[in-house]
Amino acid sequence: MYSLDHLVLGAGSLTLGDALFQLITFLILLYFLRKFAWDKLVGMMKQREDHIANEITAAERSNEEAKGLVEEQKALLKEARTEAQALVESAKKIAEDQKADIVRAAQEESARLKEAARKEIIQEKEQAVVALREQVASLSVLIASKVIEKELNEKDQQKLIDDYVKQVGEVR
Repeated sequence: MYSLDHLVLGAGSLTLGDALFQLITFLILLYFLRKFAWDKLVGMMKQREDHIANEITAAERSNEEAKGLVEEQKALLKEARTEAQALVESAKKIAEDQKADIVRAAQEESARLKEAARKEIIQEKEQAVVALREQVASLSVLIASKVIEKELNEKDQQKLIDDYVKQVGEVR
C-alpha cells in the first residue's frame, strides 16, 4: 500500500509521456463527447433555458393579470360600496317621506274626526233644544188647557204648577 508521503512526493514526478497520454485521452473524450453528446446536451440545456424563460414569462404574465384583477376587484368593491351607500340613503329618504305622509294622513284624519264629532255634538244639541221646546210647549198647552177647564183657586193652581215642575223633572 502507498503511504500518504509517497502519494504527495510522487505527485511531482509526472512524465512527459503520462502528460501526453492524458492530453490525447482528454481530446479523444472531448471529440466523442462533442460528436455524440454535445448537441444533445446543448439542446437539453437550450430546451431547459427556454422552459425556464417561458415559466418566468408566464409567471410575470400571471402576476400582472393578478394585479389587474386585484385592481378590478378593488374598483368593483368601491363601486358596490358606493351603490350600497346610495341605496341606504335612498331607503332613508323613502322612509322619511313615508313617515311624513303617515303623520300628515293621521293629522288629517284626526282633524276630520274632530270636525265630524263637533258637528254631531252641535246637531244633537240642536235636536235636544228642539225636543225640549216641543215638550215645554206641549206641557204649557196642557197646563193652560187644564187651567182653563177649571176655575182654579190659588191652592189648586199652586198644586198644578208643582205637578208640572215634577213632570218636567222626571222627563229630563
